[in-house]
Amino acid sequence: YSNVVKAGKRTYFFDVKATRNNDYYLTITESKKKFDNNGNPSYEKHKVFLYKEDFDKFVEGLEEAIGVVKAAINGELPEKNTDL
Repeated sequence: YSNVVKAGKRTYFFDVKATRNNDYYLTITESKKKFDNNGNPSYEKHKVFLYKEDFDKFVEGLEEAIGVVKAAINGELPEKNTDL
């Protein structure tokens, strides 16, 4: 399975992959188009591997972080996170 999400100057790829033992995982790739001094294009890519045992915690952390951003946009200052 593969899904492509175009978002402004970035493109995100969500790819479901399997190991030889049919253990599934997700890769999330961010791709940004860059240009060198001569105007030649290249792509800068960053990849995250997300394993099935981490899905719930990942989604929980992502939803919490998105909530903080949305609250900040509405003028609510986020609480300082001391978990780091």
